[in-house]
Amino acid sequence: DKDTALRCINETQLLSITGSFGDAKSTITHPASTTHYRMTPEARELAGIKDTLIRVSVGLEDYLDIQEDLDFALSRC
Repeated sequence: DKDTALRCINETQLLSITGSFGDAKSTITHPASTTHYRMTPEARELAGIKDTLIRVSVGLEDYLDIQEDLDFALSRC
């Protein structure tokens, strides 16, 4: 559910929480609450934007650090 997705996002330490992408730093966001929040729940569902969806944009950090951060966050939600 949405609360679990947001809790996972908040557990990351390395990734920056953001509503937009395009940075050299890895970022993480919850599209239903940010980029697609103006859409109705029905329209989001049709577009595949579920409340459980988390979007990650990988930046220039070492991939092992990113993986460790995501593994940690996912183990806590």
